[in-house]
Amino acid sequence: MVKDGQLLFEFDKAYLRMEKPDYFESLKLFEEMWKEGVQLGVLPLKDPLDGIEVDIRIAKILNHV
Repeated sequence: MVKDGQLLFEFDKAYLRMEKPDYFESLKLFEEMWKEGVQLGVLPLKDPLDGIEVDIRIAKILNHV
């Protein structure tokens, strides 16, 4: 159990500074996540524009904040 949240935050910040993003590692992760989505039947989307109105409405609200 973490008792000092600030200490954990500082540790995470330092760790992320040491880790450099790797394009190929990120691409591999993306591909595996895509495969999992396909296996679960949620990707590819049947209708990519389905629900776009809600997304646009949320974006407008967030842009005014």
